[in-house]
Amino acid sequence: MKSSRICDLFGIRYPVIAGGMVWCSGWRLAAAVSNAGGLGLLGAGSMHPETLEEHILKMKSATDKPWGVNLPLMYPEMENVVEMLIRHGVKIVFTSAGSPKKLTPRLHEAGIKVAHVVSSSLFAKKCEEAGVDAIVAEGFEAGGHNGREELTTMVLVPQVRKATSLPIIAAGGIASGAAIAAAECLGAEGVQIGTLFAVSEESSAAEEFKKFCLGLGEDGTMLALKKIAPSRLAKNSLFNRIKEAEDRGAAAEELRAILGPKSTKRGIFEGDVIDGEIEIGQAVAGITEIKSVAEIMNDLITEYEKISVKTSCQ
Repeated sequence: MKSSRICDLFGIRYPVIAGGMVWCSGWRLAAAVSNAGGLGLLGAGSMHPETLEEHILKMKSATDKPWGVNLPLMYPEMENVVEMLIRHGVKIVFTSAGSPKKLTPRLHEAGIKVAHVVSSSLFAKKCEEAGVDAIVAEGFEAGGHNGREELTTMVLVPQVRKATSLPIIAAGGIASGAAIAAAECLGAEGVQIGTLFAVSEESSAAEEFKKFCLGLGEDGTMLALKKIAPSRLAKNSLFNRIKEAEDRGAAAEELRAILGPKSTKRGIFEGDVIDGEIEIGQAVAGITEIKSVAEIMNDLITEYEKISVKTSCQ
């Protein structure tokens, strides 16, 4: 797998980033990806500050390779967390779910590299104006929260490439070496992978969640909750109740009531695959077994190398 500006920016061997996923991306997963030559991210979105600090300390013991933190900009205790990241010398932060304009200068002052997740070329331009170091162009194949534009990765990445000169990381629906090569041909210089790592051995998600996801087919997920925050969910009993409500025009308040408290924790971390919220991407249809991060990375690199020999996108 060839080097790129993403490799140079983050100091990694392979331009493969593990998405900082809620309830999945703890220190074991992040460290395993970093130790395998990619970039592991801690998923701060499902961690209280004290829990995040614990995972940061464990990361420092588990790897001497580059790693980072994914920080949703809607995080309720942002000031405390930013101070913590700076205090512990975190070098890489991926931001999402908001504008990076205010936070990026402060992170840069602390020597932190910043990448931001976007769902359109318009937001990509705004990110470049905000001074971020790289852009994650995430198509709506991805699991969890998605952009309202519903652009696929194959459409989004070329448009973002036209809109900015910054390094681009493609995300959404990428779960193979062939997909990495395709993203590269479209103008990406790295990829962010979520679903494939969410069901890995090192993922902190419940085993029930992982096994349930292995049984999902091509039609096993759908974008829902557009009146709250568009999210790709696996089809289960909870999803069916949401869809029924949405089909009859239910308001956001009713949808929130159907979800109930801590729905993603119930589904992903506690393993309630019937009444919990199962966030997972479309790429899950091609995953048939739970593997270690080392195996996954080897599969990705091996397939990529075979594909890249046959293409001119190098």
